[in-house]
Amino acid sequence: MASTTWTTATTLGRRNVLASAGMVLVAVFVVFALFAPWIAPQNPSNIDLPSRLQPPGAAHWFGTDELGRDIFSRVIYGARISMLVGSSVVAGSLFLGLILGSIAGYYGGMADKFFSVILMNAFLSFPGILLAIACVAFLGPGIFNLILALCIGGWVGYARLVRAQVLVVKEKEFVEAARALGASDWRIVTRHILPNIIQPVIVQAAIGMAGAVLAEATMSFLGLGVPPPTASWGAMLNDGRAHLFDAPHLVLFPALAVMLAVLSFNFIGDALRDYMDPRSRIEAGL
Repeated sequence: MASTTWTTATTLGRRNVLASAGMVLVAVFVVFALFAPWIAPQNPSNIDLPSRLQPPGAAHWFGTDELGRDIFSRVIYGARISMLVGSSVVAGSLFLGLILGSIAGYYGGMADKFFSVILMNAFLSFPGILLAIACVAFLGPGIFNLILALCIGGWVGYARLVRAQVLVVKEKEFVEAARALGASDWRIVTRHILPNIIQPVIVQAAIGMAGAVLAEATMSFLGLGVPPPTASWGAMLNDGRAHLFDAPHLVLFPALAVMLAVLSFNFIGDALRDYMDPRSRIEAGL
């Protein structure tokens, strides 16, 4: 599995320049998230009022905010929140989507009608970000509540994709053969169906990471993310609004971080989609 993943990554990087840039950026953000205490030059919560609103310079590469905190250090620590929330939301949404989508697609009938017609459409009737805002407003701000709120609105897309793929694959000959040999439903789904539908799900997860990072920044911008003084890109954007014209670096650098993170995951998702599409692979000579 590891060798296959590495082969796929190297092939994407060699054939697609944007995918290479995306993987490099994701690697940088992951390193920032894992090793922030050793990479950040200063404590991101250290207040130094005499140094407030300093422009970028040798002492502070990205300048300082309205409390004199080093923006470069806060951007590095903000990667921790974005990567943690993004990966947790995608993992949680994917887990729920795989379970509910597989049940709806495999069993059909009343199960399919309940999950796809009633439950999924009920969640789709509310915009995901509004549902997350309502959930966090009810539960209170915090990283766990934020992840839970984004998972509640994010599983539907995975469930619909899994259901559609299961409906197609369950009619294949190898599934009928496994059923004729007496294999249990659990074995058929986990050993025969899921491995054959995982490729489009991986693509959806890669693109979903971009949406989760952007959703976390949006929630933090609205004050519904992690509470201060924890550094978050969205909270930094919110704090910098009042100084947009006299100190634009307060907004510029966290906005660039959000933009690069979203772009990198979108580049990887698009490259994976093209790589896993047989027609695109033939046209590209893969």
